[in-house]
Amino acid sequence: MSVHFEIQGSVALIRLDRPEALNALDVDALRELRAHLAEVRDRREVRAAVLTGAGEKAFCVGADLKSTRASGASYAEALFLDKEPAADAGLYIRLMDLADLELRKPLVAAVNGHCLGGGLELALQCDLRLASANASFGLPEAVVGSIPAVSGLHRLLKAVPQAHAMQMALTGQRVDAASAQGMGLVSEVLECPEALVERAFELASRIAAQAPLAIQALQALARQTAHLSDADAQRLTELYWGVLRDTEDRLEGRAAFAEKRPPQYKGR
Repeated sequence: MSVHFEIQGSVALIRLDRPEALNALDVDALRELRAHLAEVRDRREVRAAVLTGAGEKAFCVGADLKSTRASGASYAEALFLDKEPAADAGLYIRLMDLADLELRKPLVAAVNGHCLGGGLELALQCDLRLASANASFGLPEAVVGSIPAVSGLHRLLKAVPQAHAMQMALTGQRVDAASAQGMGLVSEVLECPEALVERAFELASRIAAQAPLAIQALQALARQTAHLSDADAQRLTELYWGVLRDTEDRLEGRAAFAEKRPPQYKGR
């Protein structure tokens, strides 16, 4: 197994486990990862997940170029295929785009070591990113005559100021954990990988303790309002607020607050 999966309470741990290849993802590993994320999506008792890499050297350095499958198909032939056959025809990058999974549960990236290329594109699809002190981040594709293939530049421009994003993309240079925190790419830096995963689990567990429908609404708003005007964002915000207003969980939350006890949320 190239990707390990376990559940602790209401939080899932997904660990990329190819340390000998710096946790690079071949097609089989990408399919394993997607299957585990689909399980997180479909299991009601799981409310958040932590994604990390095995070992201390790397979170993930992207696609494994040594073992991604060669294909005689042209790009034009692969372009119009569905995701799975397209991957077999050489368009493995489609498997790294997780949007079609519609996860709707928070994913926390615990970045230990190198987070480069497709690895950074993977981390950018997570809701939160934490890093160990030895982490490094980069989009080195331009150095080898290519570009980030999984909306890496687009997502990086949304995550950090334009000057930082463009410098990283145009030069291909890496930034260390302290610089990543300074520009807002990660929210926290931990001294060692053990503390990193522990803190990621702590945050994921805190998220999992909140009302699931409210968490889903917050995720939806974050994704759907970024390009909207203030007025349009407010209309959508009001709509989601109205949807949540009479849910069992909101009533439970108000009752628990009044009674000074922990709420017991059910996602209803």
